Amino acid sequence: MPPISRRLVLQTSLAAGALVAASGSAPSRAVAVDEFAALRSRWVELATGGAINAADPAYADALANLTRLAQGFLDTLSADPNRTALWADLPLSPDSGNFSISYTRLKAIALARATRGTTLTSDPGAALASALDFLNQRSFNETLPETGNWWFWEIGAPRALLDTCILAYDALSADQRLSYLKAVDHFVPDPNRRTLYPTVRETGANRVDKALIVALRGIAGDNAASIAKARDALSDVAENGKNSVFTYVTSGDGFYRDGSFVQHGNLAYVGTYGNVALAGVANLFSLLGGSTWEITDPKRTVILDAVEASYAPFMVKGLMMDAVSGRAISREKGGDHRNGHATTSAVLLLASGVAEPYASTYKAFAKGWINNDYLPEASIPEISRAKAIADVKPAPTKPQHFQFPNQDRVVHRRPGWTFSLALSSKRMARYESGNGENLRGWYVGDGMTYLYNDDQAQFFDAFWPTVDAQRLPGTTVSTKPREPLGSGPGTGTVAAYADWVGGASYQDTLGAVGMHLINHDKSLQARKSWFCLSDAVVALGAGITGTDGYPVETVVENRMSTAQLLINGRTINGRTVTNHLYDAPRWAHLNGVGGYLFPEGGQLRVYQEDRTGSWSEINVGNDTGGSTTPHTRHYQSLVVEHGLETGDYAYILLPGANAWQTALRALHPGITVLANTATVQAIRSVRDRVTMANFWGPGSVDGITVDGPASVVVGPTTIAVSDPSRTATTVRLTIERRTGVPLVLDVAVGGTRGATQTFERTW
Repeated sequence: MPPISRRLVLQTSLAAGALVAASGSAPSRAVAVDEFAALRSRWVELATGGAINAADPAYADALANLTRLAQGFLDTLSADPNRTALWADLPLSPDSGNFSISYTRLKAIALARATRGTTLTSDPGAALASALDFLNQRSFNETLPETGNWWFWEIGAPRALLDTCILAYDALSADQRLSYLKAVDHFVPDPNRRTLYPTVRETGANRVDKALIVALRGIAGDNAASIAKARDALSDVAENGKNSVFTYVTSGDGFYRDGSFVQHGNLAYVGTYGNVALAGVANLFSLLGGSTWEITDPKRTVILDAVEASYAPFMVKGLMMDAVSGRAISREKGGDHRNGHATTSAVLLLASGVAEPYASTYKAFAKGWINNDYLPEASIPEISRAKAIADVKPAPTKPQHFQFPNQDRVVHRRPGWTFSLALSSKRMARYESGNGENLRGWYVGDGMTYLYNDDQAQFFDAFWPTVDAQRLPGTTVSTKPREPLGSGPGTGTVAAYADWVGGASYQDTLGAVGMHLINHDKSLQARKSWFCLSDAVVALGAGITGTDGYPVETVVENRMSTAQLLINGRTINGRTVTNHLYDAPRWAHLNGVGGYLFPEGGQLRVYQEDRTGSWSEINVGNDTGGSTTPHTRHYQSLVVEHGLETGDYAYILLPGANAWQTALRALHPGITVLANTATVQAIRSVRDRVTMANFWGPGSVDGITVDGPASVVVGPTTIAVSDPSRTATTVRLTIERRTGVPLVLDVAVGGTRGATQTFERTW
């Protein structure tokens, strides 16, 4: 049966309502009901893609996949009148989230039923109604207490239930819908607060999730007050905007002016929770646009601007960097590809519900992010929106350096490669674990480095279950063995103790970055710097001290690769298994990745090994737990060994360099290490004509003097300064000049939250 034009119904009903309002008359009940029906139709259109051409080959795989998924759930759905669960693999118990997962499966069946072009063997309407009744009576009604993870009760189950109610609206009686909505009203009565913990006010993605749920409850049950409550929750009208998602925050969850996005109080999370927030707002904009409840908060530009400021910097060829995905890195069904797809999808949906110039900007970003594996995994509405931008010119990529002091993340983007840093501090946690997830995330916030190039599978192809989690690239660690965290309920963050974290950005293309590392049990300290240049990244470490009786090491690289490796020009077959120590190495080269220079020598251990692991070893979550399938991957690692007590290191990454270029740069690096101590770390680059220095306290180097902690970049036209320690009010910077009269700058850094202050050079 061909569907009616849902958009036309919506426009007609909204226009009628507008005419009534303009006449000064009160809206009639009939007009209000028409508007609810129109909004339900719009939601179905958003979920299914609407009146698509099912014969278009572009939809063939997506339609087949949806049919296969839904038919599989239908075929295994228990019809036993004495059933105790809907599916044998989802037994229902008070503390389990299986009731929520059951609702998600029912939603898939309802989606297939409502989507044009699917080929279910029979109409599942009656089966859906019966299954919904069963769950309502047994597992999700207003008489039950919340047990286990609150999320299943207040977000997961209500959202899937409401989607199913709207998609299968015609298959349910009014009494059935009323019964289901009573449960939603009990567990999500107010999108502003946590029902199980009433003193907790919802923030960020959780607030958006609940606002969308309450809006859907309103359109499923013809309740205008519910939709208004949902709209107002985005702006937190109830508490005068205190937790509005349309307000820049200065602490805790939400969007910051520097582009940071934080969730759970102290975690960089734009890649997952940020995606949820963006998609939720995009859905509400599209759902409510032009209606009585249209979102008109003038501060909504906060999230509109976040696409470019918060999301785009972490997208690389359609991938969303794992550095901003928190504990979700341990999810087998997640990963940088799929998180990137989610960002692309949310931005395209948002583009359809906003005005210019945002709409065109979003489409250009999305066009550049749609990679080879986007469409094969896309849903039908996602394919439809992607087809609509076929002629859009993708947004150009350009060299940029991004510092995010409010989330301790750095992105350095160059032609052909992108480098990212994940740091932590007294403000930002090392990592998050809990709900059985991310059991080996120990060092992801201790200075892990991510190098992205043409290898789009590096951090996606079973990297996290197979990599040596105690040897993540960029980190300085004790070799004392670590144990996986427990898999108990709840989520928690692991504290960091660093008091100097951040850096200075130079003309938004280069940057100095540093971290005073104090490890998890305070048995190891190190001053670590990364100087990000146009063709290289210089990494320095000093003041390294370990006190737990185990050797300390710095991981230069730990890459999933079978490519040829050269050490000082000597060829090592990348597929071999080796463990060899090189004394005072000069350079290394990994084919397809780049070169590594060691200007100060050191003890370099090279590991080449096959590693086997399963996703279940790092994630046993109720709804995210990984499979026990073993995966074997080959890794090549370069590790600087420091011994038991003290040490330092210096290495230079040359991403994309070939072996000949690497050997030549080992002779003539064009980069001078000026200092590498626990007081100051500094370099000079001939090519980029800059001197970069991280001062851990008062100090001098190469004619640059500061009276306190600071990160400084001095170039031919510009001086950049910041206080990553956030302890000073003013930093006095003195620079010697050829005239003999020094340049003295008193830089006001108090209250800048580690942001860079820039000055034009006057000589």
